[in-house]
Amino acid sequence: MSKQNYSTHRKFYIPHHFVFLPGMLAFTIIGIRNALKNDEQQLEWWMFSVLSFAILFLSIMLRQHYALGNQNRIVRLEFRLRYFELFGKSCRQVEEQLNFTQIAALRFSSDEEFPALLDRAIAENLSGNDIKKSINNWQADEMRV
Repeated sequence: MSKQNYSTHRKFYIPHHFVFLPGMLAFTIIGIRNALKNDEQQLEWWMFSVLSFAILFLSIMLRQHYALGNQNRIVRLEFRLRYFELFGKSCRQVEEQLNFTQIAALRFSSDEEFPALLDRAIAENLSGNDIKKSINNWQADEMRV
């Protein structure tokens, strides 16, 4: 398995991202093209286009909504557990000072870098991307959605 870092941390699900979604996009484009060219079956092709687009849109939105909702809860729980393991106390006060993108970005840092990056994130209000770019010892997260 390759080493994960800022430029390689995004994850794709090949059947969804590179087969189903492009296929539904192609169906939508074909439907619109045929609706504009074919006067006799224009209504049918418009209906096909609208249905294809609706399936494409719903598949993107539902997949993302359910998966990311669960993942975000888990990321917050991991942050709380890690904070407790490293500092031996509750992170409630610290967590209130961070937004979710900061918490999510901190999970890629090593235990050695975590305290300093956490302090910087709070003091300088670093964005999630700035936190990720500041990480020297990237901790891979291969189980993300």
